[in-house]
Amino acid sequence: MKQVLAIPTEGNPAPDFSGPTQDGTTISLKDYHGKRLAIYFYPRDNTPVCTVQACNLRDNFDILEKAGVAIVGVSDDPVEKHKGFANKHTLNFPLIADTDHQMMKAYGTYGEKVLFGRKFMGTKRMTFLIDENGLLIKVISKPKSSKHAQEILKGFGL
Repeated sequence: MKQVLAIPTEGNPAPDFSGPTQDGTTISLKDYHGKRLAIYFYPRDNTPVCTVQACNLRDNFDILEKAGVAIVGVSDDPVEKHKGFANKHTLNFPLIADTDHQMMKAYGTYGEKVLFGRKFMGTKRMTFLIDENGLLIKVISKPKSSKHAQEILKGFGL
């Protein structure tokens, strides 16, 4: 079961991606050229820690936007589940439905996890900060859900 994927290295180009969001559009890395981008990977919509993380980003969205930072969330939940999660919590940023795990594999966030001694395959909570030129400048491997916006700003040196 164990699948070890390489996490992209800081200072290198960010892996390209394209995926459907909760509003039915498809977004890709090229849509963010010239902007700072924080891509955060999370296990599941509507779970306690994932909800705290998303709401922290929602509550600090104006601060992040003024700093020139765009936010994109990614999980393997389907578009319809993302839509319900985004509506329920009034999320103001896109959530990509990576149901085939292609984006997660490219970023090294899909693999073996252990919870209460049980091993399973799943999404590792991680955030990738990408600069205006598409370079990966920081990997936050264990984000603090209730302070995630502040971590992102600090990671960009803002």
